[in-house]
Amino acid sequence: MMFPHLPHSLLTPRLRLRPWQPADWPAFAALNADAEVMRYFPEPLTTAQSDALADEIQRRIARQGWGFWAVEHLESRQFIGMIGLNTPTPALPFSTRSQPCVEVGWRLARPWWGQGLASEGARAALDFAFQVLQLPEVVSFTALPNLPSAAVMQRLGMQRDPATFEHPALPANHPLRRHVLYRLAAPEPSALKA
Repeated sequence: MMFPHLPHSLLTPRLRLRPWQPADWPAFAALNADAEVMRYFPEPLTTAQSDALADEIQRRIARQGWGFWAVEHLESRQFIGMIGLNTPTPALPFSTRSQPCVEVGWRLARPWWGQGLASEGARAALDFAFQVLQLPEVVSFTALPNLPSAAVMQRLGMQRDPATFEHPALPANHPLRRHVLYRLAAPEPSALKA
């Protein structure tokens, strides 16, 4: 779904979700090198891997008008991570080529944890997904042990699927291969006007 003409930033009381800027790359690399931030990912990223990821994220935003936005803390003007929407590339069991899913996701630097910022930014991304993109549903998923991210999904009102799934990008014996899936359906039109 392409919307290159749309506004490229979202504002919340404390955050700006915006396109990436050159100064974001080093801070993103530091975040992705932090073993605690990357605890529920296969491994921390090298600077080259992080830069390649940021390049790809920015290309997607430029192409379609939305994606994993860079997150700027309004008061401090600091880059603190990424929050937004994404169409996952792996062949996930709940997403097909003809009907791809869209996920909401986040990754924040450790000093910004525990302040409700992931939930605040993700709510803005969900509003964009439902009101602007008019998606019928948004999903989110994480490794089974990642209770902090699952708690954010619950705070967003997302509902967990009863069954877990095996993430196809991870080896069969990997401790993070089992994932949980959460879903949120678009609100009824009357709820959007309330």
